[in-house]
Amino acid sequence: MADESVKVVRDFLAALEDLDLTAAGELLAPGVLYQNVPLPPARGKAATLRMLGLLLRYGTGFEARIHEISSDGDTVLTVRTDALERGRWRAEFWVCGTFRVRDGKIVLWRDYFDWTTLLWAGLRGAAGLLRSRPAGGAVRA
Repeated sequence: MADESVKVVRDFLAALEDLDLTAAGELLAPGVLYQNVPLPPARGKAATLRMLGLLLRYGTGFEARIHEISSDGDTVLTVRTDALERGRWRAEFWVCGTFRVRDGKIVLWRDYFDWTTLLWAGLRGAAGLLRSRPAGGAVRA
């Protein structure tokens, strides 16, 4: 069961990397609880997919580089570096995630990350855009 739970989480994160909300949604239970701590949780599949839809609306890429993953029964813990992208802007930050999987579906997804690290990652991404400007100051597409 633990290996199956790990596979569900890996497949879910891979679907998010592909920006495929349909495939990601297939791995969510109807009553899933999703939370980026300390923000309020999204309750239910529809609310979770609405939040993830922001990734598609405002982002052009997502990466979840898993450094460690372990499970105990239906609970899967991840240590990752996530990256958000919008065009050439990219922000990488560490994330610890807790997933609970039942009957092949994610019923709980709770991510923890340091807000200061996320802010600095965003600023580094913006600084990278400024450094990559060609002569004349125009930003390349």
